Amino acid sequence: MKQELSDKRDLRPFVYGGLASIIAEFGTFPIDTTKTRLQIQGQKHDKTFSQLRYRGMTDAMIKISREEGLKALYSGIWPAVLRQATYGTIKFGTYYTLKSVASEHGLLVDPDTGNERVWGNILCAAASGAISSAIANPTDVLKVRMQVHGKGTQQQSLWACFYDIYKYEGVRGLWRGVCPTAQRAVAIASVELPVYDFCKLQLMGMFGDHVANHFVSSFIASLGSAIASTPIDVVRTRLMNQKPVTVVNGMVTAATAQKIYTGSIDCAVHTVRNEGFLALYKGFIPTWVRMGPWNVIFFITYEQLKKY
Repeated sequence: MKQELSDKRDLRPFVYGGLASIIAEFGTFPIDTTKTRLQIQGQKHDKTFSQLRYRGMTDAMIKISREEGLKALYSGIWPAVLRQATYGTIKFGTYYTLKSVASEHGLLVDPDTGNERVWGNILCAAASGAISSAIANPTDVLKVRMQVHGKGTQQQSLWACFYDIYKYEGVRGLWRGVCPTAQRAVAIASVELPVYDFCKLQLMGMFGDHVANHFVSSFIASLGSAIASTPIDVVRTRLMNQKPVTVVNGMVTAATAQKIYTGSIDCAVHTVRNEGFLALYKGFIPTWVRMGPWNVIFFITYEQLKKY
C-alpha cells in the first residue's frame, strides 16, 4: 500500500484503469443486458414493458437469445466499450492520483497509526466517480437505448444511434439521467474502491499481494457496491430509456401518450407507488452477478498491469 502511495503521478493509472475496464466489460456485458431489460419492465405508463416479460436473469437471457439471437445480448457493446474507455480511465486514474496527492500532503495517512483514513479514501473515490460518470454519460445513454430495444436496433450503428438521439432530443438527450448516473457512480465508487483497498490490506498477511488476494477483495467490494447502487441504477435506467418525443414516418411528435418522469425523485416515487419498494431492486441479482466477475476481472487485470 505504501508503495502504491509513493508512485509518481503519471498516466499509468489512467491507462491501466481504462484497459482493465474494457476487458472486464467484454467479459460481463450479456449479464448487463439482462439487468437492463429487467429494470425497465413493469412500468405502469409504458404498455410495451408493463407486462413482466422476464421472470428473472436466467429467463431473460434465454428468451433474448432465443427470440433475438445471441447477438442481441451484446446490443450496445460498443457504446459500453467507449464508456469504459472514458469512464474507467478517468475514474480509476483520478482515484489513485487523488490518493497520491492527499498522501503527499499528509491528508490520507493517519500519522499515529500509519493506516489510511477511511474518510480520505471515500472522498477520493466519490470525487472520481462523480467526475468520470458525468463526462461519460452520453455513452451510457447510447448503451441503455441499444440494450433495451435489442433486435430493433442491432442493425443500427453506434453513430446512427447517436445521431438519432441528438437530432430528435438535442444535446440534453445525451445527458439524460446524468444526475442519477453521477449519484450511482458516487455510491459505487465510495463503497467499491475503499472496500477493495481495505480488504486487500487486511488480507496481505494471509495471501500476500497475489491473485488470490485480489480475487477475494474485489468480490467482497462488489457485494457492497451492488447493494448501495441498485436503486439508483433502476432510476437511472428508466430515465435514460424514456423519450420525450416519438417519431412516426419521419414526423416528430410529443410523447403525450406516455408519462414522462420529471426527475430522479419523481421516478423513484412513481416506481415505489406503482410497483412497490422492491421494484427499486429489480435486476439486483444480475447486477451483483455482473459486478462480482467484473470487479474480479478488472482488479486482477489492473494489478497485473501494474506489475508487468
